[in-house]
Amino acid sequence: MAQAAATAKKVAKEASTRIRIKIRAYDHKIIDQATRTIIETAERTGARVIGPVPLPTEKKKWTVNRSTFVHKNAREQFEMRIHKRIVDIMDATAKTIDSLTSLNLPSGVDVEIKMS
Repeated sequence: MAQAAATAKKVAKEASTRIRIKIRAYDHKIIDQATRTIIETAERTGARVIGPVPLPTEKKKWTVNRSTFVHKNAREQFEMRIHKRIVDIMDATAKTIDSLTSLNLPSGVDVEIKMS
């Protein structure tokens, strides 16, 4: 009896495939457009979507001297922001996976897909 319950849990777990999509970009408009495209595609195939969950923006800052040798007080500061989002897709089918792999996303967007 316990073995049948364990087998039923395995079958239920395999049926509910979860896909976690991590999206990164330098521009917040492009990342929002890419997440919207991914969500619309997943919902069109009948999958349940959780997200997008905005993650903290990673900020990298650099300070450099404006001149090469003198004028130590004259400095310039640069900042690069990396925006991140997570989208979870539950109950994904083969059609969902095929449509996600054939998506045409804007350039400058890094997409990382993990299946579990």
